[in-house]
Amino acid sequence: MKSARAAWRGLEPVHGMIYFVPEARRRYADLGLSGHAGYFASRSAAFGRASAELVISTFYNFNPEVVRQALDGVWDTATPQQVLEARYAAAGEALRRAGIHEPSDRDEILALSRRAAEAACDSAQGRPLFAAHAALPWPQEPLLQLWHAQTLLREFRGDGHVACLLSEGVGGLEALILHAATGDVPAGFLKVSRAWPEDEWAAVAERLRERGLLDGDSLSSEGAALRRHIEDRTDRLALPAYSVLGDTGCERLAELAPSFGRAVVEAGLLKFG
Repeated sequence: MKSARAAWRGLEPVHGMIYFVPEARRRYADLGLSGHAGYFASRSAAFGRASAELVISTFYNFNPEVVRQALDGVWDTATPQQVLEARYAAAGEALRRAGIHEPSDRDEILALSRRAAEAACDSAQGRPLFAAHAALPWPQEPLLQLWHAQTLLREFRGDGHVACLLSEGVGGLEALILHAATGDVPAGFLKVSRAWPEDEWAAVAERLRERGLLDGDSLSSEGAALRRHIEDRTDRLALPAYSVLGDTGCERLAELAPSFGRAVVEAGLLKFG
């Protein structure tokens, strides 16, 4: 389980950069989509003409009103296919800028990650965001195949994480506040990126303190235990993707992944704003 989590963490920047790079913003702007509209349309385009309510339910932790505003009329401005094409084009441009197409072990990591992503398709039930992306055709270019593979692995894990949060009675904003309380991600970034106003954040934080999950702005011992429980369950739910690799293959993927993730970070592809 540890090697599977390490493999996902190490390679995650290869997917995650698409939400930050200027290549994506330019491509979406060319279609008439800017700001939140580009983000929500691009990530949900695999559903087709996704409604705001579908995006709210599957993305889980975004301010619903911002989602509704962002998606209002978006599919009259651009088709889902146009948005998908823009997203893949931007991913290729950005990853080439980071030199991800050059490493000699790219083919090996592609083979491992694609095998894991394809294995995940046997456990798609109950994972709507993953299933929508898994139904898309695989790109022809190896670089984009790697990005697509990690996209599938990310959404597979993410759907499992949402299921864990839901089963533990942790709502979307509650999950963000508990995440911020770990100190791993600044609260300010989560407020802005998920578009939650300060007063709503403060009100929910107070409820979490009343539940004994927060001590001030930090996790209480009970809150830390709940976070560990949810993360451990998320890891277990992600295993169907990685178990096909066996211990050796999973450890090899975990060994290769960090250098690709570092290349993305060092190229500045994860800069917010």
